[in-house]
Amino acid sequence: MSILVQAAALPAVLPAVLQAKSSGPDWPTLDDFFPPDFIGGGGLLPLNRVGLVRLVAIIILAVLLILGARSLKVVPTRASGIFEYCVNFVKKQIADEILGEEAGRRYLPLIATIFFTVLALNITGVIPFFNVSSNGVVAMPLVLAIIAWVAFIVAGIRAHGAGHYFKAALFPAGAPKLLYIILTPIEFISTFVLRPFTLTIRLMANMISGHFLLAAFYVMTEYLLLHAAAALKGVAVVSFAAVIAFTAFEIFVAALQAYIFALLTSVYISLALEEH
Repeated sequence: MSILVQAAALPAVLPAVLQAKSSGPDWPTLDDFFPPDFIGGGGLLPLNRVGLVRLVAIIILAVLLILGARSLKVVPTRASGIFEYCVNFVKKQIADEILGEEAGRRYLPLIATIFFTVLALNITGVIPFFNVSSNGVVAMPLVLAIIAWVAFIVAGIRAHGAGHYFKAALFPAGAPKLLYIILTPIEFISTFVLRPFTLTIRLMANMISGHFLLAAFYVMTEYLLLHAAAALKGVAVVSFAAVIAFTAFEIFVAALQAYIFALLTSVYISLALEEH
């Protein structure tokens, strides 16, 4: 739903997105996600602005989670209450809801880690001075998708054994054996190829489209206020209102995409546990 809303608004700023940076407004382009390296350029461990944002976000997330865990009390403080609410949301609304209490408790650390990591890397797109989500680059969404992919395969193997799990996944019970010529490749592609691919693309596409929309309206507002003719300066009020609206919407999308990623991971694990 979120990507459809963003896509509907995209034509208004598409010329700005596609236009190369020139003497006019400094329109956003895909180069925003591929800035030059300022540490280790050309080496094995280069670091650019997007990588630095990712690193800082993960460090802040780790510190907040550690402090939240240490502050747990019988009578919770405001900080510990927020921490408990977030963890309980993942536990009850995702892990327990999809996997049941027993399996949900077992896989909660993984699902919570995925949820909070995706959320932390998404939310940097609307934080001043960061202004970019590292999930807009394929690397991190792909790593998270591979973790989810490994998790549901391992869960299936542990629950049923390797032979039975892959047999159940690739050769649906009850189908005529002749149809396996068609069904088995389809099941292989849909289960073991498309799942991590769709997880990666869904997350990355939402972060890229959100960045373009926010940045384009922000640049438009700045240009109208500072450089446009006096008659056009009033339009800056409209574009600034759009910036506020899309910022609020992107915060919602950041949380929604974290929820969807964790939810689908839970669904895939549940399907693997139920293979028969």
